[in-house]
Amino acid sequence: MSEKKLAGIWIDTEKAIVVKNHDAQNAFKFFLCNPVKAEKQHGNSSENAANNAEKTNRIKFFKEVEHLLTNSQEVYITGPGIVQEELKHYLHDTAQFRDLKITLDTSQQMSEEKVLETVKDYFNA
Repeated sequence: MSEKKLAGIWIDTEKAIVVKNHDAQNAFKFFLCNPVKAEKQHGNSSENAANNAEKTNRIKFFKEVEHLLTNSQEVYITGPGIVQEELKHYLHDTAQFRDLKITLDTSQQMSEEKVLETVKDYFNA
């Protein structure tokens, strides 16, 4: 079992499933965190307002995911589309995560249990 503090995420534009092997202090076995849900904006008066609201909500979503990654030394991010790349850029633009080792992958929708297994397999845990 690795003493490294590792985390894995399956993410799309609606939710993030985070798996990690550490709490605030200790590295131990992998466990699921509560899923992080993205807020959706409805009924804006203009396209500009809708775009601004979407950006604000995306940053809020990423901040919630970021909070779960505190103290992680390596992160594996997977999911459909390009949101993994957006999260990687967001994390690397944050001082705390600037030097974090992040590996990206793509995958389709997964159950929480499948995400847990995928992350454990990735880290050979």
